[in-house]
Amino acid sequence: MTELVVTLDLAGVTDKAGLMERCARALQLPDWFGRNWDALTDSLSDHTVWPEGAVEKGLFVVVRNWQPYAKARPDEWEVAVDVFGEAVDRAVGLSVVLALGGGR
Repeated sequence: MTELVVTLDLAGVTDKAGLMERCARALQLPDWFGRNWDALTDSLSDHTVWPEGAVEKGLFVVVRNWQPYAKARPDEWEVAVDVFGEAVDRAVGLSVVLALGGGR
C-alpha cells in the first residue's frame, strides 16, 4: 500500500505564521487548527485530521524549499524540526522528509 504524499512547499515563507499557514493548507487542517507549535504537533499526530485517504495508507510529508526559512529563522526552524520529529514518533504511519535542492 502506497502512502499518501503531501508536499509542504515553504518557498517564500519567512516566519512562523507563514509556516503555519502553509501547513494548514497543504495538510488540509481544520479551521480550528491553532497555528502554534503544540497544535501542529497534535494535528500531525492525529489521524482524524489527516487528509482523506491518509489514515488507511499512511501520510508521507515532503517539505520542499525549507532552506531559506531555516537560514532566516534558525531558532524557529529548529523548533519546527523538533515538532516534525515528535509527530513522527507519536503517529504510526507518518513520515516527514526534508527534500534537498531548491534552497536558493
